[in-house]
Amino acid sequence: MDVHHHGIGMTSQRTRARMVERLREQGITDEMVLSVMNSIPRHLFVEEALASRAYEDVSLPINFGQTISSPWIVARMTELLRGSHSLNKVLEIGTGCGYQTAVLAKLAKEVYSIERIGPLLTRTRIRLRELRITNISLKHADGLLGFPEVGSFDAIIMTAVTTQIPELLLEQLTVGGRMVYPKGVSKQFLCVIEHTPQGFIETILDEVKFVPILSGVVNR
Repeated sequence: MDVHHHGIGMTSQRTRARMVERLREQGITDEMVLSVMNSIPRHLFVEEALASRAYEDVSLPINFGQTISSPWIVARMTELLRGSHSLNKVLEIGTGCGYQTAVLAKLAKEVYSIERIGPLLTRTRIRLRELRITNISLKHADGLLGFPEVGSFDAIIMTAVTTQIPELLLEQLTVGGRMVYPKGVSKQFLCVIEHTPQGFIETILDEVKFVPILSGVVNR
């Protein structure tokens, strides 16, 4: 892929390597996740005017009131989702610009991703196709309902904040599976829910900041 895409030369492999080095310094230890993030051209997932900031550790606006999460958030959530196991079938709630989707697609057998904003999903679909990422199924729907028609998932990731997880989603998590999501009201925290044979166990971790999850769908 041409590193001068969007007319900026700073998007080279060297810039990505620096981002990965910084993620290591920030405590990300999953080398599989770091390797994948080193291989994906993050600048292709942001607006052209912001492409020069794509590798900074910040979230950036991507239109429709949505954001692309900072590299650290993407790395941390993916690391927690993997829990050093290989991923088989992953459900992503909130496709957004598709960067997290692309990261997951390189680590899992299959990724199912739901986005409620139609025009955003249309753009993302084109972008992921251009990057030849094929082991993903994208759906324009209300993410809070999950993707029940494809069965259950060994990993679920939610990229918007909620106060509680809908029962419907927990029902789609296999025993032994885990879900990673931000939870909270004034303060938000990353949480991991593990589905054990005895039931669900939740662990509350880092403080974070996400846009709120919304129900329903937007067509235009």
